[in-house]
Amino acid sequence: MSMLTPPGMGGKYRITGSKYPRMRRPRHRRRIVLAAVSSVVALGLAGWGTLQLIDVFSGDTAKRTALANARTASDANCEPSPSPTPTTRAKALPKPGQITVNVYNATPRDGLAKTTADELEKRGFVIGKVGNAPEEYDKKVPGTGILLGAPSAADTSLTVLGTQLAGATSKADTRTTKDVDLIIGTAFKELAGQKDADQALATLTAPAKPAPSC
Repeated sequence: MSMLTPPGMGGKYRITGSKYPRMRRPRHRRRIVLAAVSSVVALGLAGWGTLQLIDVFSGDTAKRTALANARTASDANCEPSPSPTPTTRAKALPKPGQITVNVYNATPRDGLAKTTADELEKRGFVIGKVGNAPEEYDKKVPGTGILLGAPSAADTSLTVLGTQLAGATSKADTRTTKDVDLIIGTAFKELAGQKDADQALATLTAPAKPAPSC
C-alpha cells in the first residue's frame, strides 16, 4: 500500500505512486485577476496623464500671469520726463509785432515789395523800409528770397520771419540793429499761405512733449 493511502482505505480508493495529484484552478478566476490588474493599470495611466495636463496648463497660466505682472510693474515705474520750462530755451522767439521788417524787391517785376509788405503787415509784422533791393542783391537772388539780420537774429526774428516765406535763405550781416530784411528773389510767387504760416509759427512756439524716461 502506498504511503499516500489514508489509513483504513484500500481497494478502489487506494492511491498508488509517490506524488499527489495536481489540482488546477478554474480558468475563470485567472481572467478575473487579469481584468482587475488591467483596470488598475488603466486607471493609473489615466490619472497620471490628467496630472501632467493639469501641470502643463497651470504652468502656462502661471507664466502668463508672471509676465503680465512684470509688464504692469514696468509701466507703473515708467514716468515721463518733465517737460522743459520756458527758462530752458536758449532764446525766446519774439512775436510778429516785435519784429520790424524791411522789404526789398530784387526782381524785374514792379510792385512786389509793396504788396508783400502789406501782406506781412496784415499778419502782425511791423513794416520798416520798402523799395528796390540794394545793388549787391538787385537781380542777383535766384531763389524765393533772402532774410538778412544781425547774428543775434539768426535763431529769433529771422526764424519767425522764415515761416512766412518757404525756401528763403537766412544770412547774417554786420548790422547792430534789431530790424531784419526780406529781399524778394526771382523765384518768388507769393508768401506762404496764412494757415500754413500760422501752423509753422505755432510749431516753433509749442512746448516740447515729455519723453518717457524708461
